Amino acid sequence: MGADKFLDGVLVLDFSRVLAGPFCTMTLGDLGARVIKVEPLGGDEARGMGPFRNEQSLYFASVNRGKESVSLDLKDPRARAAAQTLAGRADVLVENYRPGTMQRLGLGYEHLAARNPALVYLSLSGFGQTGPYADRGAYDVIVQALSGLMSITGPEGGPPTRVGASLGDLVPALYGVIAVLAALLQRRSSGRGTWIDLGMLDSVFAVLENALARFQASGQNPSPLGNRHPSITPFSTFAAADGPIAIACGNNALFERLCQALDAGRVAEDPRFASNALRTRNQAELALAIESRLATGTTADWERRLLAAGIPAARVNQISDLLADEHLRERGMLTQLHLDGEADAITIPGTPLRARGFDRAVAERAPTLGEHTASVLSELADFDARALRELLDDAVAGDGGANRN
Repeated sequence: MGADKFLDGVLVLDFSRVLAGPFCTMTLGDLGARVIKVEPLGGDEARGMGPFRNEQSLYFASVNRGKESVSLDLKDPRARAAAQTLAGRADVLVENYRPGTMQRLGLGYEHLAARNPALVYLSLSGFGQTGPYADRGAYDVIVQALSGLMSITGPEGGPPTRVGASLGDLVPALYGVIAVLAALLQRRSSGRGTWIDLGMLDSVFAVLENALARFQASGQNPSPLGNRHPSITPFSTFAAADGPIAIACGNNALFERLCQALDAGRVAEDPRFASNALRTRNQAELALAIESRLATGTTADWERRLLAAGIPAARVNQISDLLADEHLRERGMLTQLHLDGEADAITIPGTPLRARGFDRAVAERAPTLGEHTASVLSELADFDARALRELLDDAVAGDGGANRN
């Protein structure tokens, strides 16, 4: 029996742009959904964000693979009518405009659900549809700041620091996937869709782990700790002879093994390090003791020795290292993305979703702007050639051409 996609037959209408919404819909596409991206005539603004190759945005391409692009000027009633018709055929609609924007365009949930009650409608905004922040604009750095994530990130004693990946977008994107899948499952029994109100701030606040608990237990605001864990020790990066190595010992047995591997019997016997709580209290002294032993070898040497002893340890990879990583390659995580008009491809992450009987192959190209306007409007909105030509001639719709990006 051949492998299948979990969301075969599901049609997603994607009005989102930049990162949070597009990453959500790309993931739904990886699961098998057909994703139609509705863009303004000038395109998703991510098409203008670098890095670029031959004037094509790799940023845009990396989060829009496998989608179809329809370009419409939604300020024109004819374009809005076309979009409404598409929404009447869709299973899922995803948008990330500020609250009220889709309603003003005649594309709000209540209006569309009256025609298509089975529609699952995801609004993924900065701060949700309600509350005192609802009308604010949001980007990743704003959400990381307001959520408190920046206040617990960075070098110890240093300033608040943005996490290197855009978690303010990516965390809500994945919550969006979860919510859509749950709503589709519920629809199987009820026959009705729903309106999902998802805020970026809510999503990042939800994954602060134990920061709130630490504050309420101690009365002290948690602060950046560098790479170490606030309550597990050793759990950080440590300096070897040629660079840092990450080591994590989450229990006493692992710590004892670490001391044996480091040939540091005195450290194991030191009463300051007799329990995890004591090790955490005396983490600075323990780090010095560990690094005095690590200084005698390279990161590669110590990684081999510690792994052989059953201790979680890892070198700190550079991004270039990942492209040659044999484990990622064997797991199918290094996939190729082709750019329009180019023979060579770039490598991007594949989908981490693996299941028996699931086809996890991902699309190898992102759409050019308006590439599928004619085919989608003809197939799903019943536009004939004359009606399509009128929209294109009146600049109500775009089909690429000079606009191709």
